[in-house]
Amino acid sequence: MIPLLVLYLLHLGGVGFLGPDEPRYASIGREMARSSDWITPRLDGQPWFEKPPLTYWLTAAGHLAHLPAEWAARLPQALLSAGFLVLFYVKLAREFSPRLATAATAILATSAGWMAYSFAALTDLPMAAALNAAILITLFDTKPNRGPHNAWMAGAFLGFSILGKGFVPVVLFAPLLLIFRGKRWPTVSAAILVAAPWFLLCWLRNGSAFWDDLFWKQHVARFLTPSLEHVQPYWYYIPVLLAGLFPWTPLAILLTRRKIYDDVRVRLLAAWVVYGLLFFSVAKNKLPGYLLPLMPALAIVLAVALDKAPGKQWWLATCAAFLIALPTAAALLPVALVSGLSRAPLAFAPLGIVFGVVALGVWWLARSGQSEIAVLSVALAAGLGIVYIKIDTFPQLDRTVSVRGFWRANQPAAALACVNNVNRAWEYGLNYYVGHKLERCAGGESPAVTVRDRRLVMEATR
Repeated sequence: MIPLLVLYLLHLGGVGFLGPDEPRYASIGREMARSSDWITPRLDGQPWFEKPPLTYWLTAAGHLAHLPAEWAARLPQALLSAGFLVLFYVKLAREFSPRLATAATAILATSAGWMAYSFAALTDLPMAAALNAAILITLFDTKPNRGPHNAWMAGAFLGFSILGKGFVPVVLFAPLLLIFRGKRWPTVSAAILVAAPWFLLCWLRNGSAFWDDLFWKQHVARFLTPSLEHVQPYWYYIPVLLAGLFPWTPLAILLTRRKIYDDVRVRLLAAWVVYGLLFFSVAKNKLPGYLLPLMPALAIVLAVALDKAPGKQWWLATCAAFLIALPTAAALLPVALVSGLSRAPLAFAPLGIVFGVVALGVWWLARSGQSEIAVLSVALAAGLGIVYIKIDTFPQLDRTVSVRGFWRANQPAAALACVNNVNRAWEYGLNYYVGHKLERCAGGESPAVTVRDRRLVMEATR
């Protein structure tokens, strides 16, 4: 796990905050650390009830530890992910076998979706890690001599997952409470003991505005109405899930084989993944990170499918061959994020040939009966691909996508700027790095931050 931890920690500050959510959540966490108010989240001095506080608390702790800005927000995510993966491996090794635990952990730890959210300072990873810890304990700590304390522990993790992202974990965990009725009350009691104090204190301090925003707007309206402008078609999550599994995407074909569902545990995990997928697909608003809680269970099912599959060498070699596209995708990424994928020039990156050689080696290892080493070789190749992206692509993202590069080059002027026609990602980013909310320009005020030529070309002007 040490190489994995090094991989997750590498270049955490190599690129400034990306998108609108990272700088926004980081700002709230920093403000918590400064104000010592751990109850009411505040953005630019105003109460902000979009999400519960777990991610903000973690970021605030990073600031109290005097970590640099990006490290304060991202380090807790990476450590939580690595810690969960250790638990994931241990539980599976005891329940199934070390071989299957190795395969499932390798698939999850090096899949594109899990790695991306283990890096970004968002609310998805803490919720997914805590929820799946609760699920693993509930499913696999079933020995009679364990007593009720495992249910209390599962409930505590469920409570933390609720503090991570609200009441969606309750919906996802509910089927297990119906199946494992003997664990219901200690699990529910522990979850309430962990999560309820913050909800109660925040409601007492802020009144109905808290529940109106957090519950009605962010839960009910987000699920039932298009008001939050993240509406996608019902099939949206199928390509998202396949992309999130990269480079293990080919293994999804194995899910059609009946043989893998002979084990009742696998049937239960697969049914739960389908349940979660249907739940998120029915919702009006859809975002890629919503699927993150489903990935650990899916990784287990894929590992079982691979273990029972004939011709493992071909499946693993195909996964490794998918990495041939990684350098090309890395080259497209900066332009695609700024101007859209259709505007990014497509040119094959010759470095991808290296992964073609890796695929041949993986095929030979699996063909020789060394399937576990072959799986780890694919994971190692995926990890090296991530190292390449962090070293080669992060500097470009910092210059062209994140606002941090602009801020560093224009600190004196940007600190006094007003903003005009700036998208949310850059506006929240500017507010974070400046340290206060920049006002919108009125009339002929200057300097200003502007957008030109359909691209985020931002400059201080007089």
